[in-house]
Amino acid sequence: MTSRHIVLTTFGSFGDLHPTIAIALELQRRGHRATIATSAIYREKVEALGLGFGAVRPDLPDPTTARDVVRQVMDLRRGGEYLFKQMLMPHLRESYDDLSAIARDADLLVTHPVTFAGPIVAQQQKLRWASTVLAPISFFSIYDPPVPPAAPELAVLFRLGPGVRRVLIGLMRRVTERWVAPVYALRRELGLPRGGHPLFEGQHSPQRVLALFSRALGEPQPDWPHQTRQCGFAFYDRRGSMSLLGKMAAMEHQKQSTSGESNGAGNGGQHTGNTEGLSPALARFLEAGPAPVVFTLGSSAVMDAGSFYRESARAARRLKRRAVLLIGDAINLPKQLPPGVVAFDYAPYSALFPRAAAVVHQGGAGTTAQAMRAGVPQFVMPYSHDQPDHAVRIERLGIGLTISRARYRADRVAPLLDQLLKNSQCRARAAAIGAQVRREDGVGVACDALEEQLCAEV
Repeated sequence: MTSRHIVLTTFGSFGDLHPTIAIALELQRRGHRATIATSAIYREKVEALGLGFGAVRPDLPDPTTARDVVRQVMDLRRGGEYLFKQMLMPHLRESYDDLSAIARDADLLVTHPVTFAGPIVAQQQKLRWASTVLAPISFFSIYDPPVPPAAPELAVLFRLGPGVRRVLIGLMRRVTERWVAPVYALRRELGLPRGGHPLFEGQHSPQRVLALFSRALGEPQPDWPHQTRQCGFAFYDRRGSMSLLGKMAAMEHQKQSTSGESNGAGNGGQHTGNTEGLSPALARFLEAGPAPVVFTLGSSAVMDAGSFYRESARAARRLKRRAVLLIGDAINLPKQLPPGVVAFDYAPYSALFPRAAAVVHQGGAGTTAQAMRAGVPQFVMPYSHDQPDHAVRIERLGIGLTISRARYRADRVAPLLDQLLKNSQCRARAAAIGAQVRREDGVGVACDALEEQLCAEV
């Protein structure tokens, strides 16, 4: 089809950015001009791929100074309120101004669930508009009820039936109305109708909604918008060269290997996998023994790791298991690593997870998707937002276990992790789910839907 200009706007961590990059790269491959509109901190990463970039405020804090912000955003009870009231809404008008300029010559605008200026720009400029959903929780379905991120213990009440679910979701709407009041104010200022609740029906385009997650994680429901196309996960996880911390960890592993300290304990079950993007030291570690347990906190929670990596290393030592810690930053490196436990700042999940015996993680959308595709058991320690919901879904699927942050200690983690690793039914179920996810073509289906929309009458 004729080349078109498609602007894709997103906000958040790599779990939010990477699906957008995956779709933008495929649109570019199909001959379109793709521009990613997001926080300025991602400019270098996006432009290095040959994609267009537009900076949209608010910017994310610099990773070296972001720990206090991330700690508040990831707070179980108050994280959502902080994100909206302190980070997003104070900059809504700036977001609108930035995105309006970027989308001025766009043929299609693609939005993310929390890019609240996006629907306003689409309606104000009368653009073709597609919205995306990265996790089942964003549909707030009464037939597939979410785990409330600020009060996950209330999830038990959703078992009482559709009537109770409607009441609880209605309560969530009323509480969050105050958080998004600036959206209504800006729409009124621009002469637009008030519109639906920006976190509920107001986030969805009336033309096309792309559900960017696998049916294995969440099946279509009767109360999803009728214009929804379920695509599957959109995968991308490349990054530049290994940082200084990664090189330090590689040197430490090499020292352990030459001194004969590498631990060969643990069961097999390792996949052949690929080594693309893995550091040579990590690739050698994977080849040197049984499949390790991988411990990671994604790209946001890793900045509020607390004792996670220390307790994880202790749990691996108790179990006499090989392990890989993806620590993100030197501050998270335990003072002493047991034999057979190595630490790296980053590794592409698509290359590492299929080589793992299990993945212990925070339950973010991107990490959960990669672990499901790898077909390995998961042990989820959720923080906030969509993570408690993902944790419950993983447990319900029979492919993992979950534990709260407050209970994450080696003496509790080790027996649960041992139980998970020895569960042959869980391993078989995870492998079957992995095969299902790998059969899906989330990026291809999403781009087909966007091209259909470009050809359709609006």
